[in-house]
Amino acid sequence: MHLLKWLYPGMKFKRWLLLFAAGVMIVSLGIAVVFNYKYIDHIEEAIFRTVYLWSGGYDYKYTAIAGLIMVAAGASIMLVAAKFIIKSVITVLLPSNPSEKLVDLIYEKRMLGKGPAITVVGGGHGLSVLLRGIKQATSNVTAVVTVADDGGSSGRLRQDLGMIPPGDLRNCLVALADTEPLMEKLFQHRFEGSSELSGHSFGNLFIAAMTQVTGDVETALKESSKVLAVKGQVLPASKEFVRLDAIMEDGTVVCGESHIPEAHKRIHRVKLYPEHAEAVQSSLDAIRNAEAIVLGPGSLYTSVIPNLLVEGIGDAICRSKAVKIYICNVMTQPGETDGYTASMHVKAIMDHAGRNAVDYVIVNSTPVPEDLKQKYAETGAYPVLVDDDALNQLGVGIIKADLITSKDAIHHDPKKLCDSVMRVVYETL
Repeated sequence: MHLLKWLYPGMKFKRWLLLFAAGVMIVSLGIAVVFNYKYIDHIEEAIFRTVYLWSGGYDYKYTAIAGLIMVAAGASIMLVAAKFIIKSVITVLLPSNPSEKLVDLIYEKRMLGKGPAITVVGGGHGLSVLLRGIKQATSNVTAVVTVADDGGSSGRLRQDLGMIPPGDLRNCLVALADTEPLMEKLFQHRFEGSSELSGHSFGNLFIAAMTQVTGDVETALKESSKVLAVKGQVLPASKEFVRLDAIMEDGTVVCGESHIPEAHKRIHRVKLYPEHAEAVQSSLDAIRNAEAIVLGPGSLYTSVIPNLLVEGIGDAICRSKAVKIYICNVMTQPGETDGYTASMHVKAIMDHAGRNAVDYVIVNSTPVPEDLKQKYAETGAYPVLVDDDALNQLGVGIIKADLITSKDAIHHDPKKLCDSVMRVVYETL
């Protein structure tokens, strides 16, 4: 069955196999002419004799079957031989992937490269989950990632080195990577102990070092993508040093992304400081050239919306003719979206980016198990209510689907997310 993948449409292999077969036939005919068919006659006579003894008499039908069996056997031998000839060459050229199945490598390059151009916008864990699924459907994927994170290892590097926070960028690189498991573990490894390295992720340090070597974070991400064999590209929304502030409904202002959920107040609006942060041109180009733009999943005010506040990004999304999809969170987030329904999530995006920022919203339709619902309730998180009427009033299409995996916790499932997004994309292209 694995060999049949060589015959899939778009592999650009069948034409050369047929040419190879034609060459074999011409060579065979030439040999027959050289030897005046003498040996061919002997082979043909042996075949007829074998068919005669097996069938108990001469029957053209059995002779034809024998011929077809020979054709099939010869074609199989040619296919296997061609595969191993190419593989022997590729193994020399790509010694770093000795265990990679050649047919899968070509299939990914040929078929995934023809997939729709999708730009995903967000940050945090949710974005990396989506990317793990999307990369199985297309390699024409671009992640535009928030740079407002100011906590943990990213926050420390941001403060110490004056660079944009690399944590969400690192997670997206790893999610889109097509590399060995050990390399993924290495990039996600956090140093322990009481030294100054304690708590830092190796991947964050790698990106920080690459940024200093190349002199630019965008170039650093491109070079890091080569190391990890990334399918697609990862881009920051901005290269400027920005801070996310939240204006609460009571008028108070909370400064810093990591402090916003700690205030436990209802958010009225968020903004960036400086207010007019310049967008990365490649990110704007990815949005303008996209056939589909996906927002989320992830923290509404601290992962998704900060990207929309970067100068030009929200406007580019609203002006885009691509289908625009928002993946709504399954659970509310304590201190950020307490009591929010699905329509309130969508409205918040529209309030910050514009009415045309969302065409469709994908919501989870699978009930959350009671034991997990109780577990989350203890932390102040509850399933997001899907209020169809309010969503319809906002003018967005509603896609209900099974999106979650719920063993010990509620998480989006990468494959389910991908299937839901790609279904919308292909139905609207």
